[in-house]
Amino acid sequence: MLALVVTVPAGAAEVAADALWSLGVVAVEERAIEAATGTLELWTSLGDDEQGVRAALAHWPAAWPWRFEHVDDEVVNTWRQFAKPVFVEPDLVVHPAWLSVDPAVVGSAHVLLIEPGSTFGMGDHPTTQLTMRAMRRALAELPHGTARVLDVGCGSGVLAVAASSFGAFEVEAIDIAPASVPTTQANAERNGVGAAVTVSNTPLADVEGTFQVVLANILAPTLIELAPHLQRVVAPGGVLVISGVLAGRHDHVEAALARFHRTHIDELDGWAAVTLRD
Repeated sequence: MLALVVTVPAGAAEVAADALWSLGVVAVEERAIEAATGTLELWTSLGDDEQGVRAALAHWPAAWPWRFEHVDDEVVNTWRQFAKPVFVEPDLVVHPAWLSVDPAVVGSAHVLLIEPGSTFGMGDHPTTQLTMRAMRRALAELPHGTARVLDVGCGSGVLAVAASSFGAFEVEAIDIAPASVPTTQANAERNGVGAAVTVSNTPLADVEGTFQVVLANILAPTLIELAPHLQRVVAPGGVLVISGVLAGRHDHVEAALARFHRTHIDELDGWAAVTLRD
């Protein structure tokens, strides 16, 4: 596995980590390297496509130098032995694709088989679960097979796959992380919705057209930065679901999306997903 290692002063670690999260990393590990100066290394990954990672880091701050390191895949993937199915709702389960589906466990629930690769989005994070529930509710209000859905920051494609499974006519998934494209494509094919899901590294600013449902499960600073374009791509009368925000601390994000009014707030483990309607 190709690891990305960023060197930062300790005081900048949180800001730098947030910047890495906004690029779509799965996790960030801090390692102290110079106690006297308080310098830290942030270890993470954006996939094994070196050229694609370099492109994603084209505007990375020069004050935070980075390098590549090759890491043993077996060490990196130790977490897989502890993975287990996640029931998002009683009749909906996100299931690790490398594990056998046990009918005694999942029963009659709809199963989404997901392989995250080196992306963010196994389906177990509270923001992913909350966004999926809100999206399902929004799609249930529309005629089956008519909605266009946009998933901004798609990661592994779990939300895009779910949207198609819930009856979306067309799903466009975008993410600046290079690894998200092949991972989302593979997960869409794995779940039988490959023909309905389109995925790319297209920036939101370049996305054309409008969508009845737009999903943005990304961090608050990025939501605010993207607010003008998020408002642009929501169709008249459409729904925008935002997450990646803390419960009770999302008013500033909603203020940046002033075109919309809030219809629902869903909360889980200190996180929130906010449903906004045009």
